[in-house]
Amino acid sequence: MTTIYVVTHPQATHHTEGLVGDWYDSVLTDRGLRHAQQIAVELSRRLAARPESSVRLVSSDLIRARQTADAITEIFDLPVTLDERLREQHHGAAEGQPVGAHPYNPVPRTGDRMHFVSGPGMESRAVWAQRVYAAMTDIYHDPADTTIVVTHGGSLTYVIASWIGIPFEAADRVKFQASPGSLTVLHDDDINGDHVVAELNSTDHLL
Repeated sequence: MTTIYVVTHPQATHHTEGLVGDWYDSVLTDRGLRHAQQIAVELSRRLAARPESSVRLVSSDLIRARQTADAITEIFDLPVTLDERLREQHHGAAEGQPVGAHPYNPVPRTGDRMHFVSGPGMESRAVWAQRVYAAMTDIYHDPADTTIVVTHGGSLTYVIASWIGIPFEAADRVKFQASPGSLTVLHDDDINGDHVVAELNSTDHLL
């Protein structure tokens, strides 16, 4: 059975400072660093039941995600594969600036939602989704029994959408809620080959 643990990075400075995050390289707060350690402990507890499984760790290359992955490596002694395709949506000139300081046009309720660009220099949902889908396709084809993926709250939507087989063109209205430091568990079914979402946005491990 293939299992994927998807971790969203915990609290970072852009959360507490009211800044647009996305590709802005904020760092984990003290609380975020504590939560990263708690995530690592929880993963260790879960994987102790499968000591024979091969484990791979893949992370977004942004600092706050790498810090989360680093906490995991301290327990698992695993190399980290950094993949910029797992980043959050790019918000162009607004990144690192106060929320609301730059023009933003919400995605329209009708029409071509996937290719709509909401602000200067922003990625469309199409570009964002395609790169996350591509990253996850590579992960699905990896021979590891267990993969830990460290990503961002927004990108979790497309991680799950790709897993359950939603065509990217049909993902224009999909949204899965994600909390900082959450854990989502995906696995395939040994009997029917179904792609299971076993847990979504769990935060029970955070103190």
